[in-house]
Amino acid sequence: MRRLSRSLLLCGAAALALAGCSLTDDLTPGATPPAEGSTAEESATEGGAPTPGELVAMTTTTPLGSIVGQIAQCGGGTAATIMGIGDDPHSFQPSSEQVAAMVNAPLVVISGLGLEESLLSAVAAAEADGAQVLEIGPLIEPLTFDETGGSDDHDHDGDGHEDHAAEDHAADEHATDEHATDEHEDHDHDGDLDPHWWLDVSRMATAAGIIGDELAEQTGNADFAACGTEIEQELRTLDQEIEETLAIIPTENRKLVTDHRAFGYFANRYGFEMVGAVVPSASTDAEASSADLAELIHTIEELQIPAIFTNVASPTALADAVAAEVGFDVQVVSLFTESLGPEGSGAESYQDMMRSNAELVAEALSSLNSH
Repeated sequence: MRRLSRSLLLCGAAALALAGCSLTDDLTPGATPPAEGSTAEESATEGGAPTPGELVAMTTTTPLGSIVGQIAQCGGGTAATIMGIGDDPHSFQPSSEQVAAMVNAPLVVISGLGLEESLLSAVAAAEADGAQVLEIGPLIEPLTFDETGGSDDHDHDGDGHEDHAAEDHAADEHATDEHATDEHEDHDHDGDLDPHWWLDVSRMATAAGIIGDELAEQTGNADFAACGTEIEQELRTLDQEIEETLAIIPTENRKLVTDHRAFGYFANRYGFEMVGAVVPSASTDAEASSADLAELIHTIEELQIPAIFTNVASPTALADAVAAEVGFDVQVVSLFTESLGPEGSGAESYQDMMRSNAELVAEALSSLNSH
């Protein structure tokens, strides 16, 4: 087995010690305005319109909160996001005020598939007290880690790319009865499903339609369904835009190494192969062994990988140390993975976040920048 430098091993321990996340006691507003040029068509309203600014939904993560907020605002209400910018959904702990607010909101939207692992007991308590909870992950054709290329076997022989084109997620496939409570019970939540579905824009588009329909049902205001459909169509256009942005990357360069196993849906949707992760786990709380790191360095050298992609909200020390061990220059490129970015980051909304990620990946892996 390859011997790792002492600096790499020490760096790994330090990085893991710094990987905790801060808590927030305040709700983060989720009402992100629709993208420029997007105007909601008015529709007939079965129930009364919400009081201007009325809270109609709460959600957990900031990428999901951005879309829920856009739909809520389009329909005349507002939404709130429990997590703040930079919070890690794998380890976030809500305040008592946030748990109480979930009970009083007409709808609580969670990403699901075990992503918000430390929040699940609070969500369950809110649901027991009468909150209506919508778990998105099981409703958008979730994939296993094997399907997203996130398994630990480092098999580079197959391409493993399954095309989830936008037409496969048509709006008529998410009727209200599709996301009834009993549907949730039919899905496998044993941990084999990859929870990072939002990094496939076509799946977030499907989610937007589902959310709009559910808000309309819970509030009696059909405007929310029309708004969900509008945001869904906007996201399908974005999905095609991202494909075009990434098209400049040659086939031989379409291999991803990341800090943890989060980009499987992105790879599956946009034609990449996941070939390794600094921490071979879906959770940022996991640890990498020296054997894992040695194997990853070998993989990077063997396949001539020019970049390691990390989460902008996490320390990069361990990825930096891995890059330094490789026998050629390897970039460490930070992407917006599980959180939006702050004001001025270029990732203030979900749409901006995904555009930014696509541009950074294209720049790092294009023929002008790779080996």
